[in-house]
Amino acid sequence: MAASATPVLSVRDVKKHFGARRGVRRHGGLVYAVDGVSFDIHEGETLGLVGESGCGKSTLARMLTGLSRPTAGDVTVQGTNIYGRSTRRSGPGGSQMVFQDPAGSLDPRRRIADSVGEPLLGRGVSRRQRDERVSELLGLVGLDATLGSRYPHQLSGGQQQRACIARALISDPALLVFDEALSSLDVSLQAQIVDLLLSLQGQLQGGYVFITHDLATAVEVSTRIAIMYLGEIVELVAVDTFRENTLHPYSQALIGAVLPPDPVEHSRRKLPLLEGEIPSAADPPSGCRFHTRCPYAQERCTAERPALTLHGPDHWAACHFAGNLPPAAPAATTRTAPTATAQ
Repeated sequence: MAASATPVLSVRDVKKHFGARRGVRRHGGLVYAVDGVSFDIHEGETLGLVGESGCGKSTLARMLTGLSRPTAGDVTVQGTNIYGRSTRRSGPGGSQMVFQDPAGSLDPRRRIADSVGEPLLGRGVSRRQRDERVSELLGLVGLDATLGSRYPHQLSGGQQQRACIARALISDPALLVFDEALSSLDVSLQAQIVDLLLSLQGQLQGGYVFITHDLATAVEVSTRIAIMYLGEIVELVAVDTFRENTLHPYSQALIGAVLPPDPVEHSRRKLPLLEGEIPSAADPPSGCRFHTRCPYAQERCTAERPALTLHGPDHWAACHFAGNLPPAAPAATTRTAPTATAQ
């Protein structure tokens, strides 16, 4: 959706529908895990993809990296449709993914250097060249080359995740996808990996997708933010604009749920109150999928599905009243956060 040069990644109307298990079969027996997602990523950009558990983030990640074929739509990496007739999935250097669990991503019976260098096997690279490249990448992610001789269980969780990042980088991918890559680490290790990602952004070209349910971290590492709800992107915007001027009620609710560091500010903040649970992807609501929880929902929202529409410079939102929200319904008004008290 951005202009100028050919994007590193182009996603157009991508859908992934699964057969629903017995007992929840509606709408033809399908689960609408991802349902019509479109966006571009250009070189040097990091897209933070944020949403609640079950909104389709990880399913989308697998389609971006060639691990799961879309039901419909196109995924193009460096101008090549990775699901075209002549291409089953992205080739070497196309896209790579860093998974949530680093321990589960590494073969426990292989040394770290062998796991990191595995993507170079069968590419005409000599053993010496491979070893040199592994040492280079381990250093790039902040690991001593001597750790390459160790097994995964001999490394900490943060070191394991750094090794996984090195393995993803060793084939020089145009697109690197982080799928909840910090969620299994403690807070101090998360901060270290965030610093590493920021450093890599300054050193390497290509595009990045950072998938998380942690909005604060996504804002820190991303250049653009995409908010996903029930299989759809409901807002897509530059991170600076996102901080100051979100247009979709769901985005505003997510921001309201992030605790500010200043307790006085927290005591004064008005937090949007969302009622009810996120609906099932096997039985999505008609019209706007967020209307069942939206404090501003109108009759139009229940009948007409809003399109992701441009509302400003590179600011897309899927809301009938984006930028001009009607009064909140009395039963779903905003609430004031509890006032901090001195102990």
